This record gives sequence, structure tokens and C-alpha cells, in this order.
Amino acid sequence: MHLLYFAFINAAIVLIGYPIVKQKGVLLSWLIMIVSILVVHLIFLNDGSIIRMLAIIATTFTAMKIIAVTEGYKGKIFTLTFKRWFTFATGWAGMRAEPFETLGGPTLPNAWSLIRFGISRVVVGTLLITLGHVIVSLHLNWALTYISVSGILLVGFSLILHFGLLSISAGMWRLSGANTYLLFRQPAKATSLTELWSKRWNIAFSEMTAIAIFRPLKSRVGSAVALMASFVFSGLLHELALSVPVNSGYGLPTLYFFIQGLMVLTEKLLASRGLTFLQHKVISRIWVYFWLVAPMPLLFHEQFIKQIVWPLAGLK
Repeated sequence: MHLLYFAFINAAIVLIGYPIVKQKGVLLSWLIMIVSILVVHLIFLNDGSIIRMLAIIATTFTAMKIIAVTEGYKGKIFTLTFKRWFTFATGWAGMRAEPFETLGGPTLPNAWSLIRFGISRVVVGTLLITLGHVIVSLHLNWALTYISVSGILLVGFSLILHFGLLSISAGMWRLSGANTYLLFRQPAKATSLTELWSKRWNIAFSEMTAIAIFRPLKSRVGSAVALMASFVFSGLLHELALSVPVNSGYGLPTLYFFIQGLMVLTEKLLASRGLTFLQHKVISRIWVYFWLVAPMPLLFHEQFIKQIVWPLAGLK
């Protein structure tokens, strides 16, 4: 019954969302997001952590698309048919609806290369999760096993989802004429946190925060405050995905993204002062990896690892 309620709520969000985005009802779109997430949270309150996480994430993404499209089409003519809106809202992880304006047109280039790329990442990710099982079966030092296997599982799941399934999805939609694209673009090559968070890692999130938070706030409070608000908002969304399902770790994901925002502002300040040490390839990579990885236990906190990551991999 809970899954039926979930399906009904998300279907309602999509159906109600179409007239809202056509009329550019910004406040109503935010209200729908808040109410729908709250209702789904209450419905799945006594369910397992994994199912709660998946339900909250899916509902959040569906509802946020109304906000992102409403803001994104401000000052533009809304040309999406209901079919294209429905396809975008239910079948694509990105937050920009414009690529689906061409849905149903000729096949676009690089579709199969994206699909092949995604399949290869799913295979590697699956092998990493298998490696995690092997390490656990060796019954080595528990603390070392926990740390190493947790890291391996996080990388494995990221390869399967972020670089695998989402790449396959992008390629499949390009076969149908939608101008979809990679949402994770070689993040290991980032030479600054600014580049990482805006152009390489989780483009869907950067699109969403840029359209829904940064742009509306920039003219009112300035770019620095708007940028920090965007990172805090990302932290709050990660609270929904990582803390609420396990009822633990509240505030830690937000703190992680607050730190990221501060470091991005620091990079901009250093650049404005003419300090160019981050232009050195090795130093810039060390800088990015340190600030990305060192505070990561704040993001993927202990109870999230124990209640979701390990069980999702079939481990205890």
C-alpha cells in the first residue's frame, strides 16, 4: 500500500506540475515540494531505511523539477508539450527540461558511446562491490575492513549509478532525439572545487541549485551569499537523503556542504588577490581531493553506512 501511495503522490506531482510550470507558479511549486516530501516521509516513517531513502529521493527529485523548470523558463516561451514534460519529469535525472524540447526528433550523435560507457562503469562498479564481499569474507581486522570496504562500496555504487545507469539513460534518450548529456563529467580532472561542483560533479544538482537558488538570490543578496545559500540548500537535500532515512547524523551533510561553499569562496578570494598557486596541476589536485575527501565522514556518516550502504550491498 505504501508503494501505491508513493506512486500516486509522484504521479500527482507530475500531473499538477504541468499547469504550474506553464503558468510559472514559483511559490506554488515550492509548496508542492515541501508538502509532498513531508507526506512521503510520514507514509514511510516505519519502513526500512533503504526504502525510505529511495522514496524520499525520488519524490524530492520529481518535485524539484517543477521548481527548476518554473524558474528556468522565466522570461522564455514555454514550448514543452505534456508528453515531453511527462517524459522529462519521470525519465531523466537532469533538471533542465530544454533538452526534451527535441524529443521525438532524429537520433543525436554519441548515443551509443554514452551507452557503452555506462555499461562499462556498471561492470566495474559491480566488480568493486564483489571485492567488498571478498574482503569481508577474509575476517581481517574489523576497523580496517569497515573503513576499506565502506570506501570501496561507495565508489562501486557511484560507478553503477552516477557514471553507469545515468550515462546509459543519457544515451537512450539521445536515441529518441532528446539532447541529454553526461551528468558526471570526469570529476577526477577537476583542478578546483569551483570547477568540480559547477561543471563536473552531479550536473543535475548544480543545475537545480543554480536555477532555483543562486540566480533568484544573486540580484538580491549578492553572489557570495547566494552561493553559500546554494551549498546549504544542497546540504539540506542531502539531509533528506542521508540523515532522515536512518534518523541519525542530522546537520552533518549540511556542514559538509557549508565547508565546500566556504572553500569555493576561498578559491575566488585567492584568485582575486592574484594568488595563483592553485594553477599548478599537482597542487590544485591535492587541494581538491583534500577538501572533497577529508570531511567526507560528515556526508556519509556512520549510521548511513551501516544501515544503508552495507545492507544495499548485501553485507552486514
